[in-house]
Amino acid sequence: MSSTTQTNRLTKEEYRRQKDLDAARKAGTAPAAIDDEGNEINPHTPQFMLNAPWYVDTGKVSLKHQRAPEKRKGPKFGPDDNYWYARGKRVGPAATKYRKGACENCGAISHKTRDCVERPRKKGAKWTGKNIQADEIIQEADLDWDEKRDRWNGYDPKEHDQVIEEYNKVEEARRSAKASELDKEGPTTTQEAKKWAKQNKTGQLSDDEDNGNEDDDDDDKYADQADMPGQHVNQKTRTTIRNLRIREDTAKYLLNLDTESAFYDPKTRSMRDNPLKDKPEDQVSFAGDNFTRYTGDAPEMAKVQMFAWQAGDRGSQVHLQANPTQIALLHKDYEAKKDKVRGSTQKGILEKYGGAEHLESLPKELLLAQSENYVEYSRTGRVIKGQEKAKARSKYEEDVFINNHHSVWGSYWSDGKWGYQCCRSFMKNSYCTGQAGIEAQQSSAQLLQ
Repeated sequence: MSSTTQTNRLTKEEYRRQKDLDAARKAGTAPAAIDDEGNEINPHTPQFMLNAPWYVDTGKVSLKHQRAPEKRKGPKFGPDDNYWYARGKRVGPAATKYRKGACENCGAISHKTRDCVERPRKKGAKWTGKNIQADEIIQEADLDWDEKRDRWNGYDPKEHDQVIEEYNKVEEARRSAKASELDKEGPTTTQEAKKWAKQNKTGQLSDDEDNGNEDDDDDDKYADQADMPGQHVNQKTRTTIRNLRIREDTAKYLLNLDTESAFYDPKTRSMRDNPLKDKPEDQVSFAGDNFTRYTGDAPEMAKVQMFAWQAGDRGSQVHLQANPTQIALLHKDYEAKKDKVRGSTQKGILEKYGGAEHLESLPKELLLAQSENYVEYSRTGRVIKGQEKAKARSKYEEDVFINNHHSVWGSYWSDGKWGYQCCRSFMKNSYCTGQAGIEAQQSSAQLLQ
């Protein structure tokens, strides 16, 4: 019977006395209630915590239903159980006859046929009665929530002895191999030469020196495994090999201190433009990140990325980073088909309109500017005998002046602007004003000053 039912059956007088008693207990003028275990109950505990559910209600005021069940003390498995499950153990010798209810495959009665881990036989032990396996030990393990999820539960520390033994053998073999190698090569440094000579003289080293050698061995042992950025230690030659940018390299922003030379992004440490534009690219060590970006396989990679985007827009389920092999094969097929279509289109145009003879290559003597005409030159370059080679002329018209000009555009330069020399006008295709325009420009400049 729950306490709620008892409270509902109380009379008004009893209910008033119960309320006064609860108020007195909260005020500290009345002693606290005692549960069935003899413990005091805090009067400020809410009523919904004091009321026990109907399936654990004993009719007495108690907080026992709020406490976790007590765990069994002591080990669950003893020495007879090997402190854990009897893994791989059998009950006894195998049976000689097949027993009813046993596994039809191996004949063991400790498991069913569907749970058998033996190799499936062509004819099971039920029909042959041969090679019947022994029964396994079925052990009940009452594990709580934490024990079931403990990754080290059931671990035998003796298994680690095999790891230590194997490590000691490998370490001993490594030391003996290194000792034989040092004997063949001889000492490599002054300190090792002294130790080597002392060892040959006395036959053994002191404890301090021996410990020092072990420390050096440990350093060498972990040197190859060290993942240091920018360097790699070669254990045999005791040298450091740098394979990344060293700190002694000049920073990009120090190549040209002019603030207008090129923009440097300190966050990404990138300088896309060339900071030394006045020098040719073959004479500078750094020509900008864009110069490096557009060399090698980077342009080809950009083409593949563009092809992936275009294919995705057309509905193809391709992605360069998710499946690079697929997109590479698709791009290769696309280029092959594109070349085939281009070749067929060109062939069709030539068949329809003609002109295939113009696409044939010229003779080698014409390509290399060679001919049968004999020309003899002097040391100064003057033609002595034969016809002089004609100078190559531009395909554009030369010495053609427009709009009454007497000079071409770009013949005058001032204040970072190009213009005409005849009238000093900076407006292209303007009408020439001649000397009058020059005087007007000078007078306006004097007025501005």
